[in-house]
Amino acid sequence: MAEIAPEQSILKTYEPPPYDEDDLVMISALQHYLFCPRQCALIHIEQQWLENRLTAEGRLLHERVHGGGRESRRQLRVEFDVPIRSLRLGVIGRADIVEFHRREDGLWCPLPVEYKRGRPKKDDTDRVQLCAQALCLEEMLRCAVPEGALYYGEKKRRSAVLFDAPLREKTAQTAKAVHALLTGGRTPPPHYAARCENCSFMPLCLPKVATRKRVGHYLHKMMGV
Repeated sequence: MAEIAPEQSILKTYEPPPYDEDDLVMISALQHYLFCPRQCALIHIEQQWLENRLTAEGRLLHERVHGGGRESRRQLRVEFDVPIRSLRLGVIGRADIVEFHRREDGLWCPLPVEYKRGRPKKDDTDRVQLCAQALCLEEMLRCAVPEGALYYGEKKRRSAVLFDAPLREKTAQTAKAVHALLTGGRTPPPHYAARCENCSFMPLCLPKVATRKRVGHYLHKMMGV
């Protein structure tokens, strides 16, 4: 591949990484944590996994994308299932697609693309996951990755994502929170919310049952029985 476009600000601010290779956590854990810290712990501490229709559709979509191999055109080169990691964030994973776009000066600029089965979300869970991929690419290639894209299968279109300062900071803070959770080794207690209805861990987590038990215990304590 031709030379990647360097970014002087990144080169100047580079600092020794705070994490070792053995400390790295999966990039997907950031998305799991933002959706629900308990779900993140069940997956990444207790090593449990339950699949429903939604997760199965998402898995099949990623498998189709990862089988794409490589594409090359004059102004665009596309790499599929790209291994990435960041020692500064302490994360590791694989990018669904990384597009390399040729600039007018002949250098190449990477653009990560993450595939999702559903529709665009109102929260930042998907954007943080994609931003983590961009930060990995910046560290590995020593270049700027200003934006990426999320492709949603239900809408069959891309949503552009700008990696601005607030999103980068939220991504870094989420990575720290995930490391703290996994290092602590304790799974948070269940708490029912509307998002639980679409969670594949609902049969295992039983948040409604746990919530009713806590309320019942509180009422018994207040009534002195």
